Amino acid sequence: MQLTTLISDAYDRLRKRVRRSELMYSHYYSEQLGIPLYFKCENLQRTGSFKIRGALNFMTSQPREKLERGVITASAGNHAQGVAFSADLLSVAATVYMPEITPPQKVQATRDYGAEVILTGRNFDEACSAAIAAQHESGALFVHPFDDELVMAGQGTIALEILEELSDVRNIIIPVGGGGLIAGMASALRERAPHVRIIGVESTAAPSMSASFAAGKPTEQPVHVTLADGIAVKLPGIRTVPVICALVDEIIQVEEEDIALAIVSLLEKTKMLVEGAGAVTLAAALNRRVPNLEGKTVCLLSGGNIDVKTIAQVVERGLIAGGRYLKLIVELDDHPGALATLADNIAATRANIFHITHDRRSKSLAIGRTDVSLELETRGYEHIKEIVGYLKSRGYSLTVV
Repeated sequence: MQLTTLISDAYDRLRKRVRRSELMYSHYYSEQLGIPLYFKCENLQRTGSFKIRGALNFMTSQPREKLERGVITASAGNHAQGVAFSADLLSVAATVYMPEITPPQKVQATRDYGAEVILTGRNFDEACSAAIAAQHESGALFVHPFDDELVMAGQGTIALEILEELSDVRNIIIPVGGGGLIAGMASALRERAPHVRIIGVESTAAPSMSASFAAGKPTEQPVHVTLADGIAVKLPGIRTVPVICALVDEIIQVEEEDIALAIVSLLEKTKMLVEGAGAVTLAAALNRRVPNLEGKTVCLLSGGNIDVKTIAQVVERGLIAGGRYLKLIVELDDHPGALATLADNIAATRANIFHITHDRRSKSLAIGRTDVSLELETRGYEHIKEIVGYLKSRGYSLTVV
């Protein structure tokens, strides 16, 4: 059966079971980019991610006898929750293998849906190998996170929803990991709206789809630590890659700083919490990684599952990337009033001090001197230049950290 037919069937099967996520026009980002920009908000989906679509479509398409021994899967987090939710809905036992570095919030959310979670491996691919080995022993049904036509079909229903609301869309920017999401959406789009430009985005820390797209076949690449852990895959799917090579226009990459800045920007400007994998699309648009971007454009925000600890780290990194944070080490004479004078000079630049540390014990310091470490809230890179220039003009010896 053709994938496009499976997508139509999935749409009918899922429309009363999953949320029809909002397609939100953004006045702010449209003005910033000079194009009409929309967000498809799968971060607001049930379980916090688009992954519920593929998992639920796969499981509800199976004969009941295939589910009797339960289901098993591997996931960095979002697919895990989709499978666990679907298994709970269908009263089926679920076992999920997750990498040891999976954020605790995603692990606990999966357990909350009733699944057994086994943490193993340094990354998704190692966890997936362990899950497949366990499946052979148990006889449970394996639910692949991306490399299955029913999973792809479930994800492809997102494209149908977009076209129903925005038939004249010109560009759709989609996160890319193993390829199930973009393969499903591209299949639906090429049949119903061949004019749409389809752009995939991945992190430079996990570039396997770019390599596969260039080679025309699944190509393994090393995966490094990334904020976009949900799309960090060493080897894309053998079923997804041919579809992507045939139907997708381009695959681009974004840097970690761009992802962090996009997460912070979405928090501030839209009040939406989006995980790294979901924010890569806006990161690509904001940093002009997509050439000749014109007309109505949709950025797919694929998920919002990010834990509190990561949010704190991302906000700090995003502030740094946006020129909103400055750390300085200033050497002072160690006498009464020196620190107060420094604070007065910083106040003159309209910067805000939110952390300060005094260190007299460094071996590199002469007697009677002290290092002061300052963390400042700033208004951008031009403001940072003003602060550094002003302090140097006042005779301070400083180092930007």
